[in-house]
Amino acid sequence: MAGRQGPRLEIREDDGAPDASNNTYGTYLSLPNSPTNTRRPTMSRRPSTGDGPDERSPLLTGSRTSRIRIHSAHGSPRVPILSRNQSYADSVKSTRHHSRANSWGSRLMNAFSDRQNNDRPDLADSHGSLFFPDDRVWYDQFTSTDWVHDTIADSYRQKALRSRKDFWGRVYLLFDGAQGWILSALVGFVVAVLAYVINVSEATVFDFKDGYCRRGWFISEKKCCPHGPCTDWRDWGEVLQGWPFGERWTEYAVYIAAVITLACLSCLLTLTTKTVVPSAYRLSTLDENLAADPATPPDSDAGTETSPVRSSPIVPKEHPAASPPMIYYSAAGSGVAEVRVILSGFVLHGFLGLKTLIIKSMGLILSVASGLSLGKEGPYVHIATCVGNIACRLFSKYDRNDAKRREVLSAAAAAGVAVAFGAPLGGVLFGLEEVAYFFPAKTLFRTFFCCITAALTLKFLNPYGTHKIVMFQVRYLVDWEYFEILSFIIVGVLGGAAGALFIKASRRWAKTFRKIPMIKKYPMLEVMLVALVTGLVSYWNVFTKLPVAKLLYNLAAPCDDRDQNLEDLGLCPTEKGDIPPALANLLAAFLIKGLLTIITFGIKVPAGIYVPSMVVGGLMGRFCGHVVQWVVMATPNFGLWGTCGRMPGTCIQPGVYGLIAAGSTMCGVTRLSVTLAVILFELTGSLDYVLPFSLAILVAKWTADFIEPLSIYDLLTEMNSYPYLNNKHKPIFTSELADIIPRTIRPHRIIDITNSPLVAAPTLRHKLELLHRAGELDGGLPIVRDGILVGLIPAPDLEYALDQLPDEENSLCLMAPVQSIEEDDEAGEDPTDFTPYIDPAPVALDIRSPMDLVYECFAKLGLRYICVVRDGRYAGMCHKKTFVKYMREVEEKERHML
Repeated sequence: MAGRQGPRLEIREDDGAPDASNNTYGTYLSLPNSPTNTRRPTMSRRPSTGDGPDERSPLLTGSRTSRIRIHSAHGSPRVPILSRNQSYADSVKSTRHHSRANSWGSRLMNAFSDRQNNDRPDLADSHGSLFFPDDRVWYDQFTSTDWVHDTIADSYRQKALRSRKDFWGRVYLLFDGAQGWILSALVGFVVAVLAYVINVSEATVFDFKDGYCRRGWFISEKKCCPHGPCTDWRDWGEVLQGWPFGERWTEYAVYIAAVITLACLSCLLTLTTKTVVPSAYRLSTLDENLAADPATPPDSDAGTETSPVRSSPIVPKEHPAASPPMIYYSAAGSGVAEVRVILSGFVLHGFLGLKTLIIKSMGLILSVASGLSLGKEGPYVHIATCVGNIACRLFSKYDRNDAKRREVLSAAAAAGVAVAFGAPLGGVLFGLEEVAYFFPAKTLFRTFFCCITAALTLKFLNPYGTHKIVMFQVRYLVDWEYFEILSFIIVGVLGGAAGALFIKASRRWAKTFRKIPMIKKYPMLEVMLVALVTGLVSYWNVFTKLPVAKLLYNLAAPCDDRDQNLEDLGLCPTEKGDIPPALANLLAAFLIKGLLTIITFGIKVPAGIYVPSMVVGGLMGRFCGHVVQWVVMATPNFGLWGTCGRMPGTCIQPGVYGLIAAGSTMCGVTRLSVTLAVILFELTGSLDYVLPFSLAILVAKWTADFIEPLSIYDLLTEMNSYPYLNNKHKPIFTSELADIIPRTIRPHRIIDITNSPLVAAPTLRHKLELLHRAGELDGGLPIVRDGILVGLIPAPDLEYALDQLPDEENSLCLMAPVQSIEEDDEAGEDPTDFTPYIDPAPVALDIRSPMDLVYECFAKLGLRYICVVRDGRYAGMCHKKTFVKYMREVEEKERHML
């Protein structure tokens, strides 16, 4: 297996760049285009001597060199190119300039690098290629990160930095090491501030459905009347004086209208993040939760040969509407599944951008305030990751290196959980257990620092006025009894089953109701219907009318007369006869909330599933707790109870059951385990209940895995066909690489230079188009001589090189290095020389390699593709997306066999 030897080009992904402003689909089209980047002047090839080569000269030999001292990631000299424009089917090239060259960090870095170049002339060329602000190429939309290349590129960057021994070199080296800590602190602070704004705003807007405060419209009911009902708070029935339906029914009508209005406003904001995916790049479904629907095909003259800018037609012009574009909304849902896919190396431009951050924050306030069965904790992960992505632009060390950028994104995602649950340790474990794909030791500590910074900032901001980070933080002062262990296990089993059944119900709902053409075409209609149902059924139940966070607190908190945050919900019975009415209300609320959560999940508003699933579990757990309490009250002298049955109100704390069931249900939905146990511990602050929490979550995960193997994130990833290779679960392979490789070599998938190293540019363009139609935007074309694999040119590099040709129709492209006596230092770069883009040592495996080895190469090395050889001769290529599809088929067969 051949390896790579050096960095190629600084490549970055700007998840934050909107891709919709310069294209033929309108302002919302997402195309895999790369921005125009100005590069340094090119260096010419040195004159070479020796015998003249012929068409059979070996590809990997020759004396051709470059003045550039940093060699490419593939072992051949890479020369800077003046500009790069990616062009695709039915589109024109983007003309926007996305350079971050004018940022403060870039200017400071350039100052240091300029000083370095003056001090060390022998490093001038290499450092220029490393640090020049615009010397980079972006990853394209729907492609995957080349982890090996980015890691090698960063190694060369660090080597260049450490080679400086002067004062400014040491200062910059110190500054370079501090950049990660600066970003972690900044991200944690900004995430906490955003969480504070969202928490305070949604609490005020939520109360608008019932009335307003005389002392200020921006004051919530809790702050307006901190000690209970007061005259400063006016209900809408009182304001309207009972018109037109009477005071009670008028309040009901206003409540329903407010729920629908707030939900629709949130949906309108979400729809502004609409992104069209051209048919050539569709991920085979991109459906259900994203509810992608066919868009109007572009005009027939868009992107044709009469266009003033050359395009790379991927979709055949003779079938413009054969496969219509697809649509997704970057601000919809929680975004956790997409963040996980992005952190694995998949590129979704715009999903972590400034527009998405603003729209999702505003839409989240409205959607949570509407009273729909959704939460804000999940979207905090997406919002925090957007902050991390934008903050990376401050320092080119992270801005230009996709692998380094994802270290910051992992820390930011963890900070989102830290501010959502007030659990910095839980946030760190969440990043490690759920979203992070690559989590080195230094990232672990920086993530911890980021979470601590976020939690401390939120603590000082005091969003709830209680000096607590979250509203449902509870304290249990009474220890649990040994006979309750069995009850805790039963509650854990019920919670895991409820979470698994929720996943099954969500899949069924998405494949039935959401498949209705009218619902699929008009997302606003579904939001209106869900809001209407929510308003109709939630108003009359005292549990379902409360905000989800406040309801969860009341379900989990112990009965304490001194706790002024508890509502009078009848959850603290002192007599045996008070328990049945509470059980009836809890059962009704459980059924209503469970149904509403199923139909709400997946609508086009910012929405999380963490707290709604915990609320459903909390209702069920509180029900079980009161049942145990009633049994103990009914048989106080039973020997197993000990002194518990003779205590006033018994020693049973139903709130403990509520919190255990809440965590168990969330475990069944998300399959988080250790993270949830730590979060529950941080919410209670009691070491006494670590064992019950851990035991319940353990059995909940076993139960959920038995009923439904997929978590909610796995379900979304599968339903949207994201090319996500799960590195935490590997199916049982009994096959070889030959099973997924075509039996015959496809001539249109290779570049054969057996007869001549010169290949016509139209031929290369045709091969590239065929590669794009197969969806392999980040694939490559192997270069073969006499059946032997001698190199590979990546598809993005080939696209770029073809776009530089002044006369593509009549150009012959050099696909092998040759010696020429005509070369001199003053000669400009030959645009027909494609050898700088060739990888002379692509990773290759024998066709008889076991599939486990293929999995390890893709999962551990982060490869995009693997070349396949048979007895040393080229036999085919395996793309990562092909392997992911095969792996899902194997997993599906395993599930059917169980």
